[in-house]
Amino acid sequence: MAETVTGAVQVRAVTIVRGTVTAVADASLDLLPGTITGLLGPSGSGKTTLMRAIVGSQYIDDGTITVLGQPAGSPGVRPRVGYMAQAPALYSDLTVTENLQYFARIYSLPMERAAEVIAQVDMTYRATALVSRLSGGETSRTSLAVALLARPSVLILDEPTVGLDPVLRQSLWRMFRMLADAGATLLVSSHVMEEASRCDALVLMREGAVLFEGTQEELSERAGVDDIEAAFIALASGPAAGAGS
Repeated sequence: MAETVTGAVQVRAVTIVRGTVTAVADASLDLLPGTITGLLGPSGSGKTTLMRAIVGSQYIDDGTITVLGQPAGSPGVRPRVGYMAQAPALYSDLTVTENLQYFARIYSLPMERAAEVIAQVDMTYRATALVSRLSGGETSRTSLAVALLARPSVLILDEPTVGLDPVLRQSLWRMFRMLADAGATLLVSSHVMEEASRCDALVLMREGAVLFEGTQEELSERAGVDDIEAAFIALASGPAAGAGS
C-alpha cells in the first residue's frame, strides 16, 4: 500500500555523494504545512547540501524527496518553493528595486509585488541603492525578498539571519512565524541555538546524518537535559555515519 503523503516535504533515505565524500547519508525527515523547522548542525554537516536537494538543484544518489506531492525540482513545483542561499544571487550593478523587478518579470508577477516584498523585509529605505553598496545584512534581506516574491508555499532559508543585529533578527523571525501561521512550510538552517527555540520542530545533523528529528521537548527528553545546546552536544558526541559537506 502506498505511503500517505502528510508532509509538505518528505525526505526518504536520501544519500548524496560529492566526489569521495558522502555529504548526506541515508537522511529522512518530514516538514509539515504551517510549521517552522530548524535545521541545526556544525559547518560541514550536510545542511546546505540537503536544502539544495529539497529545492531541486542538487543531484540525489539514492532515496526520494517529495515537495507538495511532486518530486523535488519538478517544473510544476518550482514556482511554489522559495529559496534563500547563503551566497546572494543578486546583480550587484542593479538597485534593490531593479533586482526585485527583474525577478518579478521571471515569475510573471506585477511590478507592484517588488515594492511589497521590499517593504516586507524592511528595505524600503534602501530601495534605490545599488546592491554593491549594501551592507551584509541588507544584502541578506534583499535575497530574502527575492525568495518571498512568488508567495511560496515552501520556503527554504539557509542561515537567513547570519550577520544581522538582534533587533532585525527578531523582526525576521516574527515574519517567519506569520508566514507559517498563514500556512507556509519553512525550513531554516542556523548555527544560533537560541533561534531553535523559535521553531516548531528541530532537525539535528552531523557528518551528513540526521541525528534527531522532533520537538524541543522530545529533544530534551532524549538527551536528558533541558538546554538545547547541551542537548545537541550530547547527541553530537555519539556515533554518526557519513561525512558532511
